[in-house]
Amino acid sequence: MIKHIVFFKLKDGSEESVAKTVAVLRNMEGKIPQLLSLEIGQDILRTERSFDIALTATLASLEDLEQYQVHPAHKEVIAHINEVKELSLAVDYEI
Repeated sequence: MIKHIVFFKLKDGSEESVAKTVAVLRNMEGKIPQLLSLEIGQDILRTERSFDIALTATLASLEDLEQYQVHPAHKEVIAHINEVKELSLAVDYEI
């Protein structure tokens, strides 16, 4: 099993901008068969060191992670994220 975690800091950290990006990320739910689970969380502390959004996904294998990365629904998310992000960080590990 693979855990895929991504943190997003947006250029515009307003409530509206963050909510829109959360909706874009949640739009992947049910569309990508390789995703065993998907959690999207919006930061509630909003401190200087906070990121705006966290994504946590579980996939069965590295092969499934690779298929997820190129899935059309994920590519739509990437297009949006590339427009709105200031910074993103990711970690992928076996569980």
